[in-house]
Amino acid sequence: MKQTLDALKWRYAVKKFNPKGVLSEAQVTRLKEAFNLTATSYGLQPVRLLVLRDRGLQQQLVDHAYGQKQVADASHVLIFCIETRIDREYIDTYFERVREVRGTDPEILEPFRQNLVRDFGGKTPEAIRIWATHQAYLALGNLLTVCALEGIDACPMEGFQPQAFDRLLGLDQQGLTSVLALPVGFRAQDDPFAGMRKVRKDLGDSIIEHIVK
Repeated sequence: MKQTLDALKWRYAVKKFNPKGVLSEAQVTRLKEAFNLTATSYGLQPVRLLVLRDRGLQQQLVDHAYGQKQVADASHVLIFCIETRIDREYIDTYFERVREVRGTDPEILEPFRQNLVRDFGGKTPEAIRIWATHQAYLALGNLLTVCALEGIDACPMEGFQPQAFDRLLGLDQQGLTSVLALPVGFRAQDDPFAGMRKVRKDLGDSIIEHIVK
């Protein structure tokens, strides 16, 4: 536990990456696997992860990320994308996967499947977008912790123009839209934020305890 807390104290939102620092293939693979293991509502995994390592394309994205150079200088940029449609076909594909992996009797799964089809069939596209975006934040939080444990620096970003990212990365053609970005790599030695103390509330101001004795 101490190792985990030390890693979380070590991490910060990197302002300047070392452009020569490159993640190993093993590190990238672990981040992919950690993303795929993230908990999501109903287990539906409405979030996809685009792993980008293309210096030319990364540089193009800077203009659509309000000039944030981390996008260009990071080893990789992880783009969290959500499915734009969660319909009967998507839900049926999920339940086929459940049967394939667990061998569960379809009759046992059918009431749950029908409930999800009704639930999502009654949601507006905007409600589905909001729900899916919440799942992307779960994945982002999970990867921030994993990055810290792996000694990988990261900078979580909401500040970019999704439509421009989608167009440049071809996401709109895949029924996806970007919602979050996570440049990852290694901090530059002269990043002035690296040595700053982390500013957080005292535990007593952050935690509410209700314990019956």
